[in-house]
Amino acid sequence: MASTAAGAFGFAPGLIIQEFGYDDDVDETLRQAAEAQTGTELVDEDFEDVADSAIIWWRDDDGDIDDLTDLLVDAQANLDGDGTVWVLTPKARTTGAVDATEIEEAARTAGMHATSAASMGERWSGIRVSSRRH
Repeated sequence: MASTAAGAFGFAPGLIIQEFGYDDDVDETLRQAAEAQTGTELVDEDFEDVADSAIIWWRDDDGDIDDLTDLLVDAQANLDGDGTVWVLTPKARTTGAVDATEIEEAARTAGMHATSAASMGERWSGIRVSSRRH
């Protein structure tokens, strides 16, 4: 299932994907599948170059909507052109789950918009966020 979910990212070979919010609860199989799809290792939030896309692991106890908005702005600032950001949250009705409306609101406030959602592995859901520049 993880490789199918990684395909939902839409990552192409050679892309640099910056990862935010890594912790011991992330789906390692999903991370590995994304790396296999791009052929590159994920880079962390301290990466000081331009990335093509970003993955944000976000849980209810990571902060409020303002914190997520700030993180989306930071992630977008590091992207080359119109790269996308995937916000991954624990699935609904599980510990750490975040309501999709909160992610959509944070995206709007950051000048972005949520464009699609996908099940990502067994425990995570993803919302694709992109800039309004498209």
